[in-house]
Amino acid sequence: MAKAPTYKAGDFVVYPTHGVGKVIGVEKQEIAGHKLELVIITFDRDRMTLRVPLDKAPTSGLRKLSSRKIMDDALTTLKGRARVKRTMWSRRAQEYEAKINSGDPIQIAEVVRDLHRNVGQPDQSFSERQIYEAARDRLASELAAVEKTEVDVATEKLEKVLQAA
Repeated sequence: MAKAPTYKAGDFVVYPTHGVGKVIGVEKQEIAGHKLELVIITFDRDRMTLRVPLDKAPTSGLRKLSSRKIMDDALTTLKGRARVKRTMWSRRAQEYEAKINSGDPIQIAEVVRDLHRNVGQPDQSFSERQIYEAARDRLASELAAVEKTEVDVATEKLEKVLQAA
């Protein structure tokens, strides 16, 4: 079994279904007779605290922040040409949600790229807009944590890259 990475208070981490969170500590608790070591993570945006058993962290998808290189690759992905399949929206929406929940910045960047609308293009449907914003916000929050900046600054950077594409 893969050894779980070590987490300490103050670390930023990514949980696939919730995005970027901050580790507030690791503590031992006894739950149903089992002694568990739990990583405690807060997600300010969702006002939520998550406790992940340390031995389940790798299989849950919990990971450290992406490297600068991976974020640069994600920004390069944004500059690429949108690839929109000619399948039913419900099927595409499921694929987009799966990519967002994968926690992989490059897959999330693909969703942002594919759903981005420039001025003069047809408007998005409500659900397209929701998925686009969820992907953009998730990517921006990790970019902000990697670059040690604010989320709105990272969002503007993403929008500029998309406009230039």
